[in-house]
Amino acid sequence: MKFIRIVMAATIFILLFTACRKDFLNRRPLDKVSSFDYFLGPKDLETYVNQFYNNTSFPIVANYGSDFNSDNAVATNFDARLAGTRTLDGAGAISFARVRSVNYFFDNYKRIEGKAAFDDYKQFVGEAFFFRALIYFDLLKGWGDIQWFSSVPGTESPELLQQRDPRNIVVDNILKDLDSAALYLQSAKTDGFSRVNKWMALLIQSRVALYEGTWEKYHAGDPFGVANAQPEKYFNKAVEAATKVMESGVYSLYSTGSPNTDYYDLFSRQRTYSGNTEVMFWKNFDNSLGKGEAIFTRDRNYRQRTPNEHSHTKELADSYLCIDGKPITGNPLFKGNDNISLEMQNRDPRFVQTFGMPGYPWVITASGDVTNYDALYDMLNQGLEQYAPSGYVLRKGYDDRAIYHIPQYEETPGIVYRYGEVLLNFAEAKAELGTITQDDIDRSIKLLRDRVGMPNLILASIADDPKWDFPTLSPVINEVRRERRVELAEEGFRFDDIMRWAAADELIVGKRPHGFKADQLAVNPYPVDANGFLDPYQQKLPDGYEFRIDRDYLNAIPKDQLLLNPSLVQNPGWN
Repeated sequence: MKFIRIVMAATIFILLFTACRKDFLNRRPLDKVSSFDYFLGPKDLETYVNQFYNNTSFPIVANYGSDFNSDNAVATNFDARLAGTRTLDGAGAISFARVRSVNYFFDNYKRIEGKAAFDDYKQFVGEAFFFRALIYFDLLKGWGDIQWFSSVPGTESPELLQQRDPRNIVVDNILKDLDSAALYLQSAKTDGFSRVNKWMALLIQSRVALYEGTWEKYHAGDPFGVANAQPEKYFNKAVEAATKVMESGVYSLYSTGSPNTDYYDLFSRQRTYSGNTEVMFWKNFDNSLGKGEAIFTRDRNYRQRTPNEHSHTKELADSYLCIDGKPITGNPLFKGNDNISLEMQNRDPRFVQTFGMPGYPWVITASGDVTNYDALYDMLNQGLEQYAPSGYVLRKGYDDRAIYHIPQYEETPGIVYRYGEVLLNFAEAKAELGTITQDDIDRSIKLLRDRVGMPNLILASIADDPKWDFPTLSPVINEVRRERRVELAEEGFRFDDIMRWAAADELIVGKRPHGFKADQLAVNPYPVDANGFLDPYQQKLPDGYEFRIDRDYLNAIPKDQLLLNPSLVQNPGWN
């Protein structure tokens, strides 16, 4: 019996901490260098944590394809999770390989004690706390309750057969790790791409706390709810963390005083972000260091010059306010949907700085010749690279200078974290607490709107919108969520927002993404709805997305892990 237990424990250990053969073979060969030989000085600690500065830890925002798992964007192939077509047999493994790697650091870094002063290596200890928090936040978003490991267990450790820890306990541990990270990490802004700092830890803390607070509030009473939920605790933590960053004076919104270009320029016309006041962390792409084509193509796709079977939804486009700060419904400033040239008139300037629009530069050659987006719209759907299922082409994150769309020259840096999110997290947490004041708005949303020349949000006179996405919620929550959608469009936040708001029933279920009026296109291979708007999934999803609100908010626990650990319980709806 003991032998069987040992075999089971060893097998679970391999499954949990390697997840798949490829992940296992690619992990750091820790057994090649003994901790007795390695964790001897600060440089060893720095070298060890460097492994976590990778694409998995730091996906960049404004990435080509960031929001295609949401109602913001549409590709030729629909998202299986939104469509409700995933199966238990297709559930991937839960990988704890990165948890193992970071915990190996915690199990061994104290060997350095007595050989160096703590101040000489506390930065790297802070980084380890920071990365463990990021790793566990990813696991939490995928599976909810998850085993929390603070060290590497042995093959006979009873921890390997433990139940999953409740999600709020996991979140509390994540927030504690981020407290430790903020304590140990440097407070200097630095170059913004080499190493993380204290303020980034606080940004992530505000993100995690807001995520859990809204999850607990809006999933209350459904299969994904939390026992003894305390959303206010997390909202207060989000406010606290965001406020520390806001009051530090280290960061501010990027603005040159040009409301018609600053938002666009932030994402696309920079060669470096080291001096940028808003960008907190970024990825550097430097061909002289051999970081050109391969890395850039993987992270941002230099081919954003054409839509390549990807485009953006009418639902996102309709969320942009008019220049008077009021919604488009019933607004005489709104010129209608007959064509995109009319749609863009009198709109929040972020509209034309997010979508490619006629009259705006599409390609600028080295000699200064300019081709506008009119030319791209004239050729939509006339070749695979020009296919655009909804018609709306993304401009945000695209550099219109032609040389930067040749792989060997592409060096446009990628934003990972920016201060704008801090302001939005602060405003949303305050709104959810019901304590938001006009001063809070002026410290957050007003700054975002000032950059693009939009009127402030005035709490005492919020314009009613008959098409609010969340009519049962307060006007201020609706408008804060709208601001978040517009400001963070195509930065990869929308799916997480829908999940934590428990909003699939309002935004996803029974709905299909739409595009602009089809009669604007010379060539149209896509279906059209009764009102003439592009309806690309009309035939593929005749009943709309069938996201299962009793199942699809979390991933399935793989069958083999359930068999090996009888303490595990399947996530709701997957039995």
